[in-house]
Amino acid sequence: MRTNLSAAVAVLALLAALIGTVWAVLRLRARPGIATAAQRATYEVLHIAALAAEPLQAGLTQAAAGKAVRHLRTLTGATGFAIASRGGILALDGEGDHHHEQLEAAAAKVVTSGRSAVLGDRELACDLLDCPVRGGVVVPVEGGGHGTQGALVAISDRPVAPGLVQATVETARWVAAQLALAELDLSRSRLARAEVRALRAQISPHFIYNALTAIASFVRTDPERARELILEFAEFTRYSFRAHGEFTTLADELRSIDRYLTIERARFGERLDVRLQIAPEVLPVGLPFLCLQPLVENAVRHGLSRKPGVGMISIVARDAGAECHITVEDDGVGMDPSVLGGPAAGEDEATEAGQHVGLSNVDERLRSVFGDEFGLVVETAPGAGTKVSMRIPKFHPAVRARSAA
Repeated sequence: MRTNLSAAVAVLALLAALIGTVWAVLRLRARPGIATAAQRATYEVLHIAALAAEPLQAGLTQAAAGKAVRHLRTLTGATGFAIASRGGILALDGEGDHHHEQLEAAAAKVVTSGRSAVLGDRELACDLLDCPVRGGVVVPVEGGGHGTQGALVAISDRPVAPGLVQATVETARWVAAQLALAELDLSRSRLARAEVRALRAQISPHFIYNALTAIASFVRTDPERARELILEFAEFTRYSFRAHGEFTTLADELRSIDRYLTIERARFGERLDVRLQIAPEVLPVGLPFLCLQPLVENAVRHGLSRKPGVGMISIVARDAGAECHITVEDDGVGMDPSVLGGPAAGEDEATEAGQHVGLSNVDERLRSVFGDEFGLVVETAPGAGTKVSMRIPKFHPAVRARSAA
């Protein structure tokens, strides 16, 4: 009797637990905020696309294709998937490797013609009885003004359906957009390097002539100082004409500026008053190469060349949390702010325009790397000196990536 009662109690307890579980599940499904099937599908597609986008940012290379091809196959739902360039298939994931030559030939035709192609039994003839490949679609990847860059090949285990064709076409458009972004980033890097070379060409002849003239003046009167200035000049030019790296540290930039100012002091003597206020915490901060040198050179010109008496130049670098704030200020003759915003006319204005070319160059490079909110801020007026300020993020992915490269 007790055994039957115990068994009945156990059954009732089990039923109660099952009812409670079912009720909890139904209530959980009814709660707002739980992702719907459509939301989960959207998340999966965006997540997979993000995984494929990262390697494609390096361009259509074999390494990038090898990392992206698996994710692109998942996006299209294809049995196999291949990425081809003008030189042939770069990577293949899933089924279809034994059709490599046929797929490569089909991709070459599509790259040449720029038109999509659907592959059937004739194009994919095979002696294997259990071959899983029954069809495929090849879609060109356009490269904007560069023509067709390559092709995507989606392989199917059944005759090609319209859905696979459309999915591959849309994926090819998306890949083309990613490659266009990669090309844009590469173009910006090339532009930055070209601007650095142009900046070197702009400041170097002027400075080199004045530096050599200053050194020559000490050769007979003070040979030891002439020797020291030659060494400073050599180190300065070595840094300015280094062949690698779009970025440097604030410490290295200030070290080069100190050499520059040492040589300028030899020219101007007591007429040049330099004041430094540098927070040690910001010395390792990364910034575009040669972005302070033009500011300091402009300050020397404005502070001394057209001002009688002593000219003061102040260089300040402050720790501002996630940023480093840098200012270069002089008490020279200043300039008309309108000169900074457009082309100059007349001899005097042309001189000022030439001096602010370096400012425009630095401003454009800062914006291209860090964003428009990080451009230069210039405060000036005739007779009121010039103050140039910049904000540099302490940590920025572009600086780390390109410095590592």
